[in-house]
Order: sequence, then C-alpha cells, then structure tokens
Amino acid sequence: MNSYEALRSDAAAIDLSARGKIRVTGEDRARLVHAMSTNQVNDLKEGGGVYAFFLTAQGRILADAYIYNLGDSLFLDTEPELGVKLLEHLDRYIIADDAEVHDETANWAVIGLEGPRSFEHAKALGIAVPEDEFGSSKWSSGFVTRAASTGSRGVRIFVPSAELPELVRALKAAGIPEVSAEDARVVRLENGAPRYGEDITERYLVQETGLLHAVHFSKGCYLGQEIVERVRSRAQVHRHLKPLRISASAPPEAGTKLTLNGQNVAELTAAAYSPALGEVVALGYVRTEGTIGNPEFAIAGSDPAIAARLG
Repeated sequence: MNSYEALRSDAAAIDLSARGKIRVTGEDRARLVHAMSTNQVNDLKEGGGVYAFFLTAQGRILADAYIYNLGDSLFLDTEPELGVKLLEHLDRYIIADDAEVHDETANWAVIGLEGPRSFEHAKALGIAVPEDEFGSSKWSSGFVTRAASTGSRGVRIFVPSAELPELVRALKAAGIPEVSAEDARVVRLENGAPRYGEDITERYLVQETGLLHAVHFSKGCYLGQEIVERVRSRAQVHRHLKPLRISASAPPEAGTKLTLNGQNVAELTAAAYSPALGEVVALGYVRTEGTIGNPEFAIAGSDPAIAARLG
C-alpha cells in the first residue's frame, strides 16, 4: 500500500512543522483571544480546544487557527503563511491587557497522523487520543491534539524540534508511511476539506465558507461580529463553498469559472486529479442558485464542454 492509499484507507504521517505556532501568555490571555476570534475562548477548560476565525473590522476572514488551552497558556496553531500575520494582528490589539504573544514556530515540530485508522495507530504508539475534537493532552515532552488537515480523522503530535527525527523513526518502525504534501492535498480535496490560503482568504465572509463550527453565535463582542450577525440575521449568503467533481484528467486552475445555462455560477479555489476516483476533485464558491437540486455545470469556455457537478 502506498502512502496515498494509506492516508485514504488506513493512516499516514504528514509533516506539518511549517505551520505557524503562537503562544499567548499572561492573566488576560483568554480575554484577548476571545475578543479577537469568532469562537468561545473565555470558558475553554485546560485540555480543551476550538477552531476559530480571526476577522477584520469589515468581517472578512483574516486568518484561521486551532486554539488550545494548555493550562499555563493558549497555543494557536495556524497555516504556515499566517503565523507572522496573526501574531502581529493580535499584538496590535494588546493595549491594557496583561497578555503577550510569542512566535514559537521554530521551537516545535509537528506530525499529523491522519486517516481512518489513525486513532488505532496512535494508541499502539502509546499516544492517548484526546476525547474531544480539537482537545489536547500532554505527551512525552510535547503534546497531542485531535485535528486533521485532510478532512479525515487524525491526531497532531507536537514535539520540540530537536526530537523530530526520533518521532519519525518511531512512526516508520510502526509501519506508518509519510505522505507527500501533494498527495495529502489530493485527499484533502477528495474529502472536501478547505484550507486557508487556497479556499479561504480575506475575500470571503464567515457564512460563505460553511464552517460554522468556527463561530459561537451567542458569545460576546469580538472584532468583526457586527458583520457576522448582520449576515446571519438577514440570511444574505449569496455564495457557498462546496466540493465539486469534474469529468477531466487535468485539474483546472484556481479562478476557473463554472457555468450553468450559460451563466457563470461558480469559481474554483483548488483542484487536483484523484487517482482513486478517476476524475478531478475540487472546491469552489457556488452561487445559491447553483446549489439547488443536482445541476450539471460546465467549465467556462470549454469546447467540447467539460462537465462538473456538486461533490
């Protein structure tokens, strides 16, 4: 079984060490992060975690992150290109708070153990899987969280950077293959799991992503909340991030339009050919009228027409 197949049906390891890592300390750390993010942080117990967005004042999505309560600090785990951006954003809003933000990206190596049987493999390695989604628990000289980048189940193992070779050896000895970033991306798109930087950017509003588990709609005030509440109360969502399937062997570029009855109704954010499915898998924003029923789209400008459909 190759690593791509293992990730789809068993388990594989993904090197996620490049992800941004921010530690927030100080007595007011929870109040700061709570006021800057879309999810509930004030009541987050030690070992608990949430997935959240960080917004601009105009309600656009500036960043996303997993937020873990490690007891003495809050730990933010975000996309590689967002680490510095998010740290500077948080630091800009520290005024009278007893809080400090620290860039710990270089201090920690991260391996994602993902796939349908990832929990079983983790337990065989002596890793206790947190009971709750996005929860965390101490392990060795680091910690483990319950999160997955490819949309399947998974655990994320954080160890000091110097201990990465030892962790990699242990995974190899257990017969767990390491999957490439390219193959992990294919599986992510097969599972319809979006990623900030490709499928989510500052161009979009919270409700357009469909990731409403990132939002606590009854929490107190936070940056960008007015826009989120306005969209919710008026039900003004005109486009929706959706998984798509395309009857082709070559993936279209991001930004490619899909048409329905000759009108542009969707725009692709990411696409890749799936060897397992024998077609292209993609994500894209589809206008509301294109989400009703089971419409057949076409790649704009294709001749003969290349068909696409909702995944």
